[in-house]
This record gives sequence, C-alpha cells and structure tokens, in this order.
Amino acid sequence: MIKKDIPFLANTLNEMFPDAKTELYYTNEFQLLIAILMSAQATDKQVNIVNRNFFNFLKEPLDWVKMDLEYIKEFINSISFFNNKAKNIKATSKILFEEYDSKIPRNIEELVKLPWVGIKTAKVFLAVIEDAPYIGVDTHVHRVLNRLWLVNTKSPNETDKKISSWFTKENHSMLHNTLVLFGRYHCIARKPKCETCPFKEKCKYFKKENKKKI
Repeated sequence: MIKKDIPFLANTLNEMFPDAKTELYYTNEFQLLIAILMSAQATDKQVNIVNRNFFNFLKEPLDWVKMDLEYIKEFINSISFFNNKAKNIKATSKILFEEYDSKIPRNIEELVKLPWVGIKTAKVFLAVIEDAPYIGVDTHVHRVLNRLWLVNTKSPNETDKKISSWFTKENHSMLHNTLVLFGRYHCIARKPKCETCPFKEKCKYFKKENKKKI
C-alpha cells in the first residue's frame, strides 16, 4: 500500500466501523483529557471501569487539586503506572486551574507543556474535541500502518512524524478512530483476522505468514 491508497483505506475502514468514536468514558472536555492521560499503556476498558465511578465526583481541575494525592493513587491503582499518573494528573489539574482558568488549551504547543501530555495525547484530544486534522498514533495505529507497508518505523513517535503531512481534512476524521478500532479488534498483535481482512493482499504480515505455510 502506498500514499495514494489512503482514500481507499479511509473509506474501507469507515465501512467497517461506521460509528467509530473514542471508547473512553467522559462527560466533559477535562474528563476526556484525564481519561486519555490515564489510558497510556493501559486499556480503555480498564480506564473506563475506574472512571465511571471516579468521574462522578471529579469533574473539574479544582476537584483534583483539592483531592489528596494518596487517595487518587488508591483509586486508580488498578491502572498501569498509577503512581506517576496520579502525580502528573494532579499537577496538570493545578496548572489548568491556576494558569488557564480551568480551560484546556486548544493547540498542541500549549497542551504538550502540561505534565504527562505528549504529542499523541494532544492530537487525540484535539481530534475528538475540535475535529482537528490529526491521527493519534498509538500502538494499534503504529502496527497497522507498518503491516500495510505505509511506513517502516520502530515506534509510534516515528510513525507520527512520518505521516504528519499525509492525511487530509477529508479523511482524517474517519481514520483517527477507525484505525485504532481496526488495530484493536481486527489487525490485533497476535493472530490477526487476516482471512477476512480487505487489505490482506497489501499486508506485510499476511505475506510473511503465507510464506511460512509454503
């Protein structure tokens, strides 16, 4: 698959996942940012289990600022790296409350200044809230794009840099969530569903596995 195939990729994935949207639970923009932060190297499912209770009484930055750090740790201790996440979420909440009047910045440059907010988090947030032309490259997107030969990279950050200028306003909104869902439920890391994949003839993994069978 090459860059000119991206519209085909976008349209096909949109047919597979017509109602694609983030699977993270949230009720406002601040909670979405926190949920994305918590989901780093954790599953959306586990984060949602925690946040469906936690977000009932933690709705704005000030709520986190006033909460004792040890209590936050205890509440999210089922999520990976909960110690660091608790510290950084509390620090981010304090900055948002004190410096931004509890309003979340609307550009990548400001967002990535917040503790624990990297380029992927910033892009995912803006893609969801602002319908911004970004693809949040997580491990799923990184895996899919490498298997389809669109990139040959070693990390999600490398992939993000490689594709930053590829996607247009016309297809980014479909690809942002559909690529994640495709990687999460179809092109999974182990035993992907190759036989029913519409891209298998252009897939590095499929060709490699077929050679093994010969």
